[in-house]
This record gives sequence, C-alpha cells and structure tokens, in this order.
Amino acid sequence: MTAARRLAAVSIDLDGIDCYYRIHGLGDPPPELRDVVMQRGLARAAALFDRRGLRVTWFVIGSDVPRVDNAARLGELARRGDELGNHSQSHFYDLGRRGFREVTAEIEGCDAALRGVTGAPVRGFRAPGYDVSPVMLDVLARLGYRYDSSVFPAPGYYVAKAAVMAALAAIGRPSGAVMTNPRALTAPADPYRPAMTAPWRRGQAPLVEVPVAVTPWTRLHAIGTSLLTWPDAVTTRMVAWMRRRAVFNFELHGIDFVDAEKDGIPGELVERQPDLRVPIAAKLARLDAILDLIAKDWELVTLGEVASDAQLIH
Repeated sequence: MTAARRLAAVSIDLDGIDCYYRIHGLGDPPPELRDVVMQRGLARAAALFDRRGLRVTWFVIGSDVPRVDNAARLGELARRGDELGNHSQSHFYDLGRRGFREVTAEIEGCDAALRGVTGAPVRGFRAPGYDVSPVMLDVLARLGYRYDSSVFPAPGYYVAKAAVMAALAAIGRPSGAVMTNPRALTAPADPYRPAMTAPWRRGQAPLVEVPVAVTPWTRLHAIGTSLLTWPDAVTTRMVAWMRRRAVFNFELHGIDFVDAEKDGIPGELVERQPDLRVPIAAKLARLDAILDLIAKDWELVTLGEVASDAQLIH
C-alpha cells in the first residue's frame, strides 16, 4: 500500500479592510481603502507565491469581484493554476445563523461571480468567521462542492476573540463579529467527512471538511496572522509541532500583505491590528522563512488537491 502523502495548502482569505472595521466596531473605513487588499495586498502575495512557483487557494468575497479591475486580477491567478474559493457574497459574520434562503443567496452569488471569472465550477468554500452551519453544508452539497474549509478548532483563539468582543461591548462599541458554535472547538483537526446536521463531527457528507491548522494536543492556532507576528523562535517551534499532522492547512489573510504606512491605513485600525504594525518587508521575509520550513516536511498543493486525496480523509 502506498504511504499517504503529507500535504500543505496555503489559503488566503481576501477579507477587505471593511471587515476589520466591523470586527473592531469602527464603522466604515475611508472609501479609498475599500480595495486596498485586492489591489495592493493581493499583488504582493501573488508575487511572492509566483516567485516560489507555489499554487495557492484564494477565498474571494463575491461582491468584490466586479469592482475596479478585481476580476482581471483574479482571472490571472486562476490562469496560472491557483484555485479560487467561495467566501460568500457579502461576508456576513452571522451567516451561520441565517436561514436557507439567505445562505443560498450568499453562496450562489459568490459562486456565480467566480464562475464568471474562471468559466469553471467552484469547488471550495470558507464561511465568514469560520462559522459553518448545517444549512451551509446542505447548499454546498447541492451545488456539488468538493470541500469546506471553515472549521477552526482552536480554543485559545476563541478565548481571545471573546475577550475582545466583551471589551468592545463594555465601552459601547460592539463588534460586528459573532462567536462560533462552541461545538466546533471539539471538531477533528485533520480532514474528515462531516455529518450533514453537525459539521463539527464525523459523518457521511458528500464533501470533505479541511480544518484550518491547529497544533496537536494543545490546538494552538497555526495561522499566518499569528506566525507572522510572533517571535521567530516561537514560529519555528509551532511549525515543528505541526509535523505530527499529515495535513497543514496554513491560512493567511489579505491584510497580512498590507503595509500600514505605504498603504495609508488609519491609526485607529493599526492600533487594534498587531499585524499592521509589522512593515511589509519584514512580513514577507518571515513568510518566506515559514514556507521554507513547511516545504521541508510537506508537499505544497491547493486545498482542492488536499480534499481529493482519499488517503488523508478520516
């Protein structure tokens, strides 16, 4: 029997600056910054991945596609072999709490936008705020999606998130984010087929769940926003811990490729986003080093390729 492959996938959520203004209860960002992630952050990220010959998965918000020249940018990524995934039409943080009609419109809206760019079926989805629901799985299965990548079983991450949300509520500036179903924290950390009525446990769904990376046992969040800002020694240790996993779903965000000074990000957001306080040159150098570490132990592929490898699905 052939040994199972060890696969790592880099996935990037292209959440706009407005998403972070909502998280921090800051209202609306300056209009000129609406597309800074798609126009500047994406270009920097794509250049780094292209230099390395790395094919990645981009999770796109459907409403961003028609604006400016975003469709052309995304089309170029698809032509070079990258995968475009569905991140909903509007990135409502409470999408997991909405009904079938709204969830369907959100998923189908983004699906149509991406099909218009690539001319090909969309195979993957990531829910806003990592909050997947049975209704979402139902819609994805009906559309023939191959995988979902929304489950993020990282207790420490959610404790920190809850603390931030509580602090904002206490000062009368509630966050636009919502807390994920706590049962997701007990979900398997390796790829699995979820139960259609309970995405956080194993079942017989026609699609695969590929959870966002957490370390073995401790379930610390091994995502870019953390690994790019922690001390190098901690980051190196985190990647070493991940070696016990056959799959490393390394998630980044478009904002990880934004530079506060060069891109004119207001201080009110920089104050609340630690990753924005790191210059882009330093973040790119750290990401290069992290990818070097990952490449030593895993084969780098797209999330669609991970979901297609039957030997990795438990």
